[in-house]
Amino acid sequence: MSDVEPNRTLDCRGLHCPQPVFRVRIEIDKISIGQILEVIADDPAAEEDLKSLVKRLGQELLDIRKNGLSLHFFVKRIK
Repeated sequence: MSDVEPNRTLDCRGLHCPQPVFRVRIEIDKISIGQILEVIADDPAAEEDLKSLVKRLGQELLDIRKNGLSLHFFVKRIK
């Protein structure tokens, strides 16, 4: 989904578990339903951790993109 445009970006590079999960949880509450949060992370555990979090929160993971050592997650708030 190369046309995904985030409404907000959260940079979690340099943070390790569980910090990215905590910060994403807080940021999801700051955006409105229908908006997209981009999360940038470089922790190897982030992919599984954030996938689990998004599922547990009932939100939608639109895309994951790799850019060098960073992963970019695009999460749509649906509720």
